[in-house]
Amino acid sequence: MKIQISVCQMNVSHDKKINLAKSKDFITNAAAAGSQIAVLPEMFNCPYESSFFEKFAEEFPGPTTDFISSLAKDLSIYIIGGSIPEKENGKIYNTSYTFNPEGLLIGKHRKIHLFDVDISGGIKFKESDTLSHGDKVTVFETKYCKIGVAICYDMRFGELIRKMTLLGAKIIAIPAAFNMTTGPAHWHLLARTRALDNQVYFIAASPARNEKDIYISYGHSMVVDPWGKIIAEKDEKEGLLCCEIDLAYIEQIRNQLPLLKHRRDEIYKPENP
Repeated sequence: MKIQISVCQMNVSHDKKINLAKSKDFITNAAAAGSQIAVLPEMFNCPYESSFFEKFAEEFPGPTTDFISSLAKDLSIYIIGGSIPEKENGKIYNTSYTFNPEGLLIGKHRKIHLFDVDISGGIKFKESDTLSHGDKVTVFETKYCKIGVAICYDMRFGELIRKMTLLGAKIIAIPAAFNMTTGPAHWHLLARTRALDNQVYFIAASPARNEKDIYISYGHSMVVDPWGKIIAEKDEKEGLLCCEIDLAYIEQIRNQLPLLKHRRDEIYKPENP
């Protein structure tokens, strides 16, 4: 089965209404181009800066999720809604919501691994100052296949992506805002490795690069196939990335190079102390 996926590499402003209007334009264009699935970037309705998370945070349901739900239904398209700051019980989470073509919520992922780093000569950021950890692996059914969703820093943890694969995910989508330190160093390497090791289609969805922002995203949204080949990639600029994927190719690769069948769980399990 072949399906078309669009990644919306959009600039994110300091105005939520502008961000939602822009996301509508992107997804409308994705649907017009024939895509069955559209993917938005991390924090698509909010600047990726800690000082904005609480100000832009919404409870569920809220204005942004209602908007994406209605858009999915109106356009009859699956929308992996990047992520937004979610507020619940006094805590804020970095959360991704996915809606099906009927506008129903089918997936919700709270970022599990928070980006707390201090890289010499590079980026310093501490998400845990404002955000709380998620605690669930997110894999859900669609009419095409199971899809897994995680967010940005989550993709660095191979155990998580492998668990999503073992739960049946054939496509793994990662809304992610890598920066100008980590992006050039690790973005392509990680996306290709996660696709190759798990023999899945791996979608890395970034915001566009805005040199005027305090936090500058790397861009380069991409789709990687189960052989680890980048089959579509944007540059750093704003734009829509459309790509056709062939789900039958996953089984072809897994039959030719049966990595998942050759796993030796009995060897990998930690020994009892």
